[in-house]
Amino acid sequence: MIDFVLSEGDRVRLGRLVEYFAGGDRSAYLRATITVMESRHRAERLRGLQAAKQRRLGEQGISANELPELVDTACAVPRS
Repeated sequence: MIDFVLSEGDRVRLGRLVEYFAGGDRSAYLRATITVMESRHRAERLRGLQAAKQRRLGEQGISANELPELVDTACAVPRS
């Protein structure tokens, strides 16, 4: 069992969400919420990685539009 404290207003909001999304089953609602929040976390991490990639490319004077050609060129070069 996990205990946590909610204000009365949050308790009412939680109750509405639990009823709507999980038919009143708080455990099912929490499991579903964990899945959603994990997905959101992955999306936020991906956006951060993409932003970092864009910064690094900019520091090298490379635009995102140039990437496909650069990748094609790199893949065409035989490796030794």
